[in-house]
Amino acid sequence: STGHELVMLNEGVVLVTVPAFIGCLQDIFVNSQLVVPEEWLSDSAVNMTIGCSHRDRCQDSPCQNRGQCTNLWQSYQCRCPRPYEGQDCAAEYETARFGNEDSQSYAVFTITDDAGSDITVSLFLRTHRHAGFLLVLANSTSQYLRLWLDKGRVRVQLHNFETLTSESLVNDGDIHFVSVVVDREHLVLYVANQKQGSVEVRTVDSQMGDVVYVGGLAEQKASSAFGGYFKGCIQDLRINSERLQFFRLDTTVTSYPLVLMANVTAGCAGVDSCSRNPCQNGGMCYSMWDDFTCTCPHNTAGRRCEKVKWCELAPCPAKAECRTLNQGYECFSSATFLDDSSVLSYRGNGRIQRGLASITASLRTRKRHAAILHAERGPEFVTVSVQHGLLFLELQSGEGSSTVSLKSRVGVSDGDWHSVHLFMVTPWTEVSRWTLVLDEEVDEAGSSSSEGGNLDFLREGVDIQLGGLGPKAGWSLEGCLGTVEVGGIALPYYSPLEVKLPRIQEEQFLRTSPNPPHSGCSGGPVCQPSPCMNGGSCQDVWNLFNCSCEEGWTGRRCERNTDTCASNPCIHGNCSIQGLAYECACEFGYTGVDCEEEVDVCENHLCAHGGTCLHGVDKYACLCAENYTGPYCNRPKLPVSVCGDAARNYICFNAGNCTERDLSCDCLPGFTGHR
Repeated sequence: STGHELVMLNEGVVLVTVPAFIGCLQDIFVNSQLVVPEEWLSDSAVNMTIGCSHRDRCQDSPCQNRGQCTNLWQSYQCRCPRPYEGQDCAAEYETARFGNEDSQSYAVFTITDDAGSDITVSLFLRTHRHAGFLLVLANSTSQYLRLWLDKGRVRVQLHNFETLTSESLVNDGDIHFVSVVVDREHLVLYVANQKQGSVEVRTVDSQMGDVVYVGGLAEQKASSAFGGYFKGCIQDLRINSERLQFFRLDTTVTSYPLVLMANVTAGCAGVDSCSRNPCQNGGMCYSMWDDFTCTCPHNTAGRRCEKVKWCELAPCPAKAECRTLNQGYECFSSATFLDDSSVLSYRGNGRIQRGLASITASLRTRKRHAAILHAERGPEFVTVSVQHGLLFLELQSGEGSSTVSLKSRVGVSDGDWHSVHLFMVTPWTEVSRWTLVLDEEVDEAGSSSSEGGNLDFLREGVDIQLGGLGPKAGWSLEGCLGTVEVGGIALPYYSPLEVKLPRIQEEQFLRTSPNPPHSGCSGGPVCQPSPCMNGGSCQDVWNLFNCSCEEGWTGRRCERNTDTCASNPCIHGNCSIQGLAYECACEFGYTGVDCEEEVDVCENHLCAHGGTCLHGVDKYACLCAENYTGPYCNRPKLPVSVCGDAARNYICFNAGNCTERDLSCDCLPGFTGHR
């Protein structure tokens, strides 16, 4: 009902319409007289009853979809959560589907009021796309507010300068509520009412006649700057409190007018993504909203089961290690190279497109001079070799480039495994310095001083020799190589007939030499027959032997007995080796095994006729009896004649006759000498 109130003004009386009272009145007095309700019951009483009955209108939960009910005595009012409207919150804004069947969808609205400098853009969003156009506010001169998806996150930009990006991802296929708030000084971005960030901005002014683009622009090229046309669903789009309805509700709500809508459909039904059989290799497809998931067989992986787990199918021989590639698989192993007959040759299959800018290998050898890899075409060539026990790279490639020469600082001819990685420092350029990494260590000498080209001349029509310079060319390798890779493409040791499954990779090097490699890494039979002598045992240390010698023998082959005289066992004598023992030749006056005992020189003396033995140093002398003489007192002592006087005394021995005149001796037969 409607009541009236008379308001007295200076100019006269004005009739003002106000809502009629709803509720109960009690103890009403008019002119101090109680007015009894029964007296009101007349033709003038409208919608009035006796008593005061009241029922909570919200008890029946009339508000649907989580709407909040407010009791209005005789009625109720529902406060509806977005995206619902209507008396009972029963009406839902129709969702707009963009990009259905990969179509180019967009919508255009016109702003019919002056929104001013405070703008709030809000919407519900659902998508699986990483990038795409969401919304642009534009006037006749510029796009002053932009909203789009980038890497699964919401980005908003004001005046082509200030930009915010959400921390949360919104491309998971769930429904996300996104809002952008612009006031006079700040731009704030929310996802699910969680603040994602804010930035200070210049004032923006939205006016009547401005245009709102949703999902894309009319020109495809212009939309591509935002990641292309949007694919997904948008619901309950609002600018401030004004709705932007793609499809009108039966309930009357105010909305900015829709100017144009292209390829936008009602509802948010997902595309049956499984209808195109996206799952490969026998995978089972399950449709999700606007997406699909594949249940893959046990030997496949990837979103579409496109990655076959080749190695789980055991395609390689027993001695090889299977490695899954981006496309296909490869069997990695080692091979033994013995001489020129072991050299292998390869050629590209004619479908190699990638740039070849590296060589990777593992090496084991004791040879100090050998070629590991060699290829040449005209003036271009590449050689990886061992020289003087060091690893060398020599490369001539690219027009006008100089020859690259590299060598390792550490030797590789020690019989141990060594990993080798040779690569261009800047492979995206025509010429570059090359680097050598040995056993995963880089040193200052590992980079070339000059610049050289790449290895693209090996792609097709060039023989790559592995393990030497070629058959009967000499300089062959004696040792082992792991699987060598050129530009990440293997030089395989196994032919297609030796593996269980075909290699499906597009780019391959094919073995062209007829002789199969010696699989595995084995050294020569250095202990057969045993080179160790004198009972020594031979130990094979891969292409080298060590002899463990029996006691008393030494030398590389146990060919020399141990130097038993090295400790100088003869104390007073000279030592000589006698077989596994020694013998001492003692100095005069000493005896014993080690000449350690001093001999009694008089023990077996030869002093005769009662001569007395006198001890000396290492010898003895005889003191003879009166009638004997000689070293051993074995000669009789003959008479002595004396001539001269006291001043000169001249004696002749052994019965020689002394002459006084010239003081000389005349000797008897058998004697000689002056005396």
